[in-house]
Amino acid sequence: MVYEKAVWLKLSPGELIKDEYLKDKLTSPELKKFIQREKLRGTEGLNALQVELYKRSATPITVIILTIIGAVIASRRTRGGSGMHLALGIIIAAIFIIADQFSTVFSVKGNFPPLLAAWVPNIVFALVAWRLYVTTPK
Repeated sequence: MVYEKAVWLKLSPGELIKDEYLKDKLTSPELKKFIQREKLRGTEGLNALQVELYKRSATPITVIILTIIGAVIASRRTRGGSGMHLALGIIIAAIFIIADQFSTVFSVKGNFPPLLAAWVPNIVFALVAWRLYVTTPK
């Protein structure tokens, strides 16, 4: 009889259970290491983790873009009051949230690249902010 050399898997018991909220619990460097380790293992469906990683850098830019849009809208003066401006700001923010969710779903469930999923809404709404700024009366 020929015996093969035993090969041991380097797994801990915690790695056998899939934690849906693990990406929220890890810091960015830990998440990068986790993604790399899962790539080496050949795990499928890493787009959700990668989108989360890229959104961590895109979210601060989102705040700046939406703040600029809000400031530009608020700087317009009209006789009718500020109700229309408030409604426009809420509508733009809602459209941004919907676009952000769509891009995330397209990446996780489809073939949309995770980097683009995190940054395309920012790019589009940066252009909207620029357009609003340029057309605002001085």
